[in-house]
Amino acid sequence: MSEQRYDVVVIGSGPGGYVCAIRCAQLGLRTACVERYPTRGGTCLNVGCIPSKALLESSERYHEALHGLAAHGITATGVSVDLAAMMQRKDEIVGQLTGGVEGLFKANGIASITGRGRLVTDGTAHQVVVTAEDGSEQVLAADAIVLATGSKPTALPGVAFDGDRVVDSTGALSLPEVPEHLVLIGAGVIGLELGSVWLRLGARVTVLEYLDRILPGVDGEIAKQAQRLLKKQGMSFVLGARVRGAEVDGERVTVSWTDARGEAHEVVGDRVLCAVGRRPFTAGLGCEEAGVALDERGRVVVDEAFQTSVPGVFAIGDVIRGPMLAHKAEDEGIAVAEILAGGHGHVGYDAIPSIVYTHPEVAGVGRTEEELTAAGVPYNRGRFRYAANGRALALGEREGLVKILAHAETDRLLGCHIIGARAGDLIAEAAVAIELGASAEDLARACHAHPTLAEVVREAALDVDHRAIHKA
Repeated sequence: MSEQRYDVVVIGSGPGGYVCAIRCAQLGLRTACVERYPTRGGTCLNVGCIPSKALLESSERYHEALHGLAAHGITATGVSVDLAAMMQRKDEIVGQLTGGVEGLFKANGIASITGRGRLVTDGTAHQVVVTAEDGSEQVLAADAIVLATGSKPTALPGVAFDGDRVVDSTGALSLPEVPEHLVLIGAGVIGLELGSVWLRLGARVTVLEYLDRILPGVDGEIAKQAQRLLKKQGMSFVLGARVRGAEVDGERVTVSWTDARGEAHEVVGDRVLCAVGRRPFTAGLGCEEAGVALDERGRVVVDEAFQTSVPGVFAIGDVIRGPMLAHKAEDEGIAVAEILAGGHGHVGYDAIPSIVYTHPEVAGVGRTEEELTAAGVPYNRGRFRYAANGRALALGEREGLVKILAHAETDRLLGCHIIGARAGDLIAEAAVAIELGASAEDLARACHAHPTLAEVVREAALDVDHRAIHKA
């Protein structure tokens, strides 16, 4: 079997993989990208970030037409949902973006190869054996191989996915009708986003969460605000619920769970979405055979340069440690490419923002109050509410809060946490500030346009030193 030789072969075309491949090509490296599925873009573009945001936008507009336009003096009658058209719009957006990745590959001279990639190495010479759907194989040899195969939904014992009544996050993107009662297992980012879609479209949504709070990892005060507002919208929460199983009977699903006291309970719905997290996807990749070390959670072990235990084999994104975020994978992909080209790659892990696209949005970057307290770091806190911002009132978005955390001795910005309209856009300012080592004073001194929501961020920074202008 003949082999094709490249400088770099990337396995996986998700945000980490395709960005890595493009940056490698820009730097003059002969690059190939192997993808097992017929479309490029990985989970994010195909069945994750992009389709979920398309449905979130559509459902939010429907909900606004039903419940929010009257306050603006607009009367809307006969508003209804065409679910098929909504799904078609989502699919068209996905198609446009996945096709765009293929276009970028062509423009950058990257070999785009479809099939399952498997790592083969003797420790010095590296190959990727690609198996096509028809069983045929081709061999790619490379000086460097980058593993970027992403992650898959985690299953819960006793809750078997059937793709119909009991679904994972992928299945929840294409339900054939609006559920009467959606039982959501897991109050993390993915679950609450998809639960919000179906809640707005008319479903009753009950959330079962094992922990005593929602949105683990999010600043505690912000998470409490999010739960309050989602509950106000009609989402029901049961915290401290240990789910034992889900039993399908025709069009009904009975979910059994026990509370903190060990007492048994049941809830019946017509659809169940299990969203309890994701796990690294390394099945069939050949890691064990090649000697690539995995940790206790199945993640590929890498050093500071993203190199695995096998020299010349690298890994990025969801298959390694750190938050499973598309933009984190992208930055790691760029860093690896620059290292492979002889440069220096850098990822500012302290400045990686995270966003929950519920309404209102939740966004954070840097450390939470809980993390600073646990680490014994002295800090000052500034807070400012949307309700005192002119632009927020004009938008009808008075529910919201920005919190700034700064070191008590140096004033260096340590964290920013937001709940409110367009929080996902506002958080970028704080991410840049943290990356550049700015202080709360730096943020407060920068002129912010009026009237904008960004003024809430500035006021929160001013409040770190107790001098917010519009706070009584």
